[in-house]
Amino acid sequence: MPIRLDKIPAPALRPQSPRFLLWLGLLLLFCLLGTGGTLLFGDETVPQRPAEFWCAALVFPILGWFVLGFGRALLYVGEHGAAEGWDEAREEDLIRKIRQGRRSQQVLGVSLQTALQQPGDEPSIQLEALLSGANALKSQASRMDGAILRHSCLSCDADENPEALLLGIWAQTLADLAPTLAQLPADQPLALLLDVETGLPESQWRRVWRQAWRESGIRQPVTPVDGRGLAALDQWLDRRIRDRALLLVVAVQFAPQQPEGTAEAGVGLLFGNRLTQTTLAPIAYLHRPEQERMPSSDDLLYATRQALDWVPLESTSIERVWRVGIDAQRAVAIASVLSKVPMSANKTGLCNLDAMLGHPGCASPWLAIGAGTQAVQRGAGSQFIFSGGAAAAGLWGTVLMPVSPIQPCLGD
Repeated sequence: MPIRLDKIPAPALRPQSPRFLLWLGLLLLFCLLGTGGTLLFGDETVPQRPAEFWCAALVFPILGWFVLGFGRALLYVGEHGAAEGWDEAREEDLIRKIRQGRRSQQVLGVSLQTALQQPGDEPSIQLEALLSGANALKSQASRMDGAILRHSCLSCDADENPEALLLGIWAQTLADLAPTLAQLPADQPLALLLDVETGLPESQWRRVWRQAWRESGIRQPVTPVDGRGLAALDQWLDRRIRDRALLLVVAVQFAPQQPEGTAEAGVGLLFGNRLTQTTLAPIAYLHRPEQERMPSSDDLLYATRQALDWVPLESTSIERVWRVGIDAQRAVAIASVLSKVPMSANKTGLCNLDAMLGHPGCASPWLAIGAGTQAVQRGAGSQFIFSGGAAAAGLWGTVLMPVSPIQPCLGD
């Protein structure tokens, strides 16, 4: 659930304190009215009895003034107390939402497969290709119908068995994560977010997934997580921040039905809750993602600034910006945001994964997070990620930070 600090009600309006000159003038007016009324309506002998005259002319008006003033004071104290209570409740709500918004996840393991990786290559070779802007997009036969289309794929041989290729992708993903999981006890629960886009029937790719999991040798029990993309991660931060389970994300786009301009990619990420996971040393911290409400430059600017505000660092310390899964028509909006948000990466650290690989579909945010994590592993600084997916869903912004030994845990 998005945390909207701009939707928090404004502080209460403070009541106006009683004005001294107004009440002094009101006292004089009461006294004048009392004296005039006594002279006008009293009998002729009243002025001859000073005690009764001044009692009627001044004492009763002054008592009436005191009663009215006391009521005004009670009204002021009541309104002031109500305003104080409102502001205290507002402050508590604001602090709670800020703490909730500043929650983050440990990135504990990463696996990344794109068309820039050749069999047997070290992850650093693929990362170098991504950072240097290497282009994997080319015209080649698609897996589904053999048509010649411009896209990138994880194997150039369109005649290979798609089921066997998908099994190989997932086997490699789980093999990359297995050494990290092997350091955990066998009863460590895993929550699995399986994000898949493919032209293969669901029954077929699920059968392949079950086979890959069986053959992986991973011992930990796993339960599925509902949701897709960064929205699922956002919900996890809201609802399961104190959960002992680790979040395992496996995302793949493989043999899409309309491959023109797309990228095949396989990603695996292992996340841990900072409040409960103490066994493994984190590689990086992924902070709460922020999504624009409407596809506009102003909303994207707000989401970008809010994503940066969730992080205890200056925006100028962002070393690299990743852009992935974003339609060409939103390029102007991103350029506008980067011109207004001072990031060190604005001129030298822009990585457009769509231009290099094609649109990775559902794997888009996870692909950029995986690449950014590998960059952090090599000693890079903080990373900012713009990611998309469905055209109508809105773009996301999120910050990936390296681990600092003095960095506090700001979320609760």
